[in-house]
Amino acid sequence: MPGRLPDFQRLADYNAWANARLYDAVAALSPDALRAQRPAAFFESILGTLNHLLVTDRIWLDRFQHLPPVHGQVDERVHDDLDALRAARIAEDARIRRFVGRLGEADLDAQLAYKTSSGVPHSDPLGALLTHVFNHQTHHRGQAHALIQEAGLSPSPLDLIYYMRETG
Repeated sequence: MPGRLPDFQRLADYNAWANARLYDAVAALSPDALRAQRPAAFFESILGTLNHLLVTDRIWLDRFQHLPPVHGQVDERVHDDLDALRAARIAEDARIRRFVGRLGEADLDAQLAYKTSSGVPHSDPLGALLTHVFNHQTHHRGQAHALIQEAGLSPSPLDLIYYMRETG
């Protein structure tokens, strides 16, 4: 019976695919629409939401790799320029894929000790934390998808099943 690792590898690949599709849709928006404050946005705007996803992925991957944190706040604006943000997103998705690709099945059950952004110590199994990262991505990508529709575009579907059908 196969382990869980192939599922995490699929999720890492899907994550990169879905982010690429989302950025393709966002690229069709004007800079004003991208930065417009939207009441339904947790992080003020589409651009704020995309920055949040990048920052939180960096925070988690730094924890996973036992690196000192680069970001302290989940609402940090790393890039105001879409091209720079997209390049950083592509690099972070590649980092996620490399990290997951180097894992062994036993690594998923290993406890990871870390501190939350507010400094509270925690310890959880790496597999559960990876699940959180991919779930968090899906949550906010869905929100960004809805915000793009609110801005007047019809972005491509981002569901995992579409990825599976497209990539075989």
